[in-house]
Amino acid sequence: MIPKFNSYKEKWNVLSDDVIKPGLTAIEEALSRVGNPEKKLRFVHLAGTNGKGSTLTFLESIAKEHGLRVGKFMSPCILDVHDQIQVEGRAITEAEMNRVFQQMQAAGLSGKLTDFELLTVATFLHFVASNVDIALIEAGMGGLLDSTNVVTPIVSIIPSIALEHTNFLGDTIESIARHKAGIIKPDRPVIIGELPLEAKNIVYQEAKKIHSSVFELNHQFYVEQRNDGESYVHNDNGFRITKLTRTMKGAHQANNMALAITAFFEVAATFRIQVSKEAIQKAVKNATILGRFEEILPYIFLDGAHNPASAEKLIETIKHEFPEEQISFVIGILADKAVKEILLQFEQVSDYFYFVDFSNSRAMAAQKMLELSNASHKAVLEDYVQFLQRQSESKSRTIVSGSLYLLTEVRSRLKSV
Repeated sequence: MIPKFNSYKEKWNVLSDDVIKPGLTAIEEALSRVGNPEKKLRFVHLAGTNGKGSTLTFLESIAKEHGLRVGKFMSPCILDVHDQIQVEGRAITEAEMNRVFQQMQAAGLSGKLTDFELLTVATFLHFVASNVDIALIEAGMGGLLDSTNVVTPIVSIIPSIALEHTNFLGDTIESIARHKAGIIKPDRPVIIGELPLEAKNIVYQEAKKIHSSVFELNHQFYVEQRNDGESYVHNDNGFRITKLTRTMKGAHQANNMALAITAFFEVAATFRIQVSKEAIQKAVKNATILGRFEEILPYIFLDGAHNPASAEKLIETIKHEFPEEQISFVIGILADKAVKEILLQFEQVSDYFYFVDFSNSRAMAAQKMLELSNASHKAVLEDYVQFLQRQSESKSRTIVSGSLYLLTEVRSRLKSV
């Protein structure tokens, strides 16, 4: 369920299913009914297991510093449905959402789509009405059969590929890679991060079939670590930018930054914009994202590591930022995730775990998570708000992680205290 989405559906009597139905037939028909707004926009399309949101955030910041009006569509939400659809960093308002629902009701879309498909249509309508220059779009799940895959982007980006949503995407890296590679479009380049060899092979095969160029991290472009910051280097065009300082922590964010800079060259060429090194330096420093090593209270961090690959990145960041410090974890995870593997990652840096229940029908019970944990110091928390406040006051470094839905709930409750 998408928070606050149902209120609009009820108000405008527009029905949609809270299920996942991979395929493009329904949304293509729906978009035709509302005038094909997706054909009036320019896009960058992102798919991947981890890194989409961070790469999108870097790219948004770079595009804005170059004077472009940017729309972005992300999932899942941080607080509620409004923050999934943003223009110039501002979430869609209630009045704006009502306008697009009125359009969708008039077009007879009720009962024809899933929730995510309906939200995708709403996004495109809002971006056209808002006259955005560029729309940055995250695939919801997979890519090939995801409702966002009706767009023809300037460039596609695949930051990473790992096992996820295996009941829909298949249980092999190759199968998942084919779904992610489905966002690549004929004669449009794709930019990829560090992918497993079997996934990379699939991406290159699919790109070759449709004459799409592939730009690969640490091949055509890379990041150097220097005393005065990081340097981005693009071998093909000879571009080098030095003194890059990121607010977004973690070595993996350097890779996401590099993907975004490389993608912006394609965007700049389309808009005939001169790429500014100073604008990129400023954009990289200003780029921030909720739920990515976010310090919500002193000593309390939120991080949406929800699969083994993202958990591994979080552990790398913890080791780099807080070496030799005692870390406590507050954990809530969806039951359809690789819970045991995620906990094993976290247990590399901590033996103090506190498990919580949170408001999501897919959430694993806190007691069940506790039983799966190997930690010697573990408990189920009944009131995590008071616990986190005490941890902050006592300067006890604590990470809240496991599910973005949990982070949304924690942030909301802490902000309301």
